[in-house]
Amino acid sequence: MIDKKFLITQIEEFLETSDNYLVDVIINPGNVISIEIDNDNGVNIDDCVELSRYLESKLDRDEEDFELTVGSAGLTSPLKTTRQYQKNIGKEIEVLTKKGQKLSGILKEVSDDDFIVTISKKEKAEGAKRKTEVSEDLQFRYEEIKYTKYLIRFK
Repeated sequence: MIDKKFLITQIEEFLETSDNYLVDVIINPGNVISIEIDNDNGVNIDDCVELSRYLESKLDRDEEDFELTVGSAGLTSPLKTTRQYQKNIGKEIEVLTKKGQKLSGILKEVSDDDFIVTISKKEKAEGAKRKTEVSEDLQFRYEEIKYTKYLIRFK
């Protein structure tokens, strides 16, 4: 089986001089390798091709056969890195916690350990006749989250 650490080292070395960054490396049985990269301004198909060719030159098919796919993090893919979270500050996201709570809101702040989402909800104040919209900041640690996705809405 192809060594994941070796692949990650090669990918990071290649991406060092570009605006692209590594999101994920998955090696499935049979050496089916999937590599996901991202960029703050979107990934160009040529970037994927160049990385794929670079990795092909670093791996020896005579020693071990493999299948290689290099792609960009899709718009509907879950966020996996802090940099992806930072890229989406100010945008609407959907969060599913490991406890099963699903909510959507605006990604407000990101740190290495956690992130803050501003959610809006309607609440009826004591003595009021109508509900009013109230904003609340919720803080989540990454390990509490099953997934976080960029939320696409067509209005």
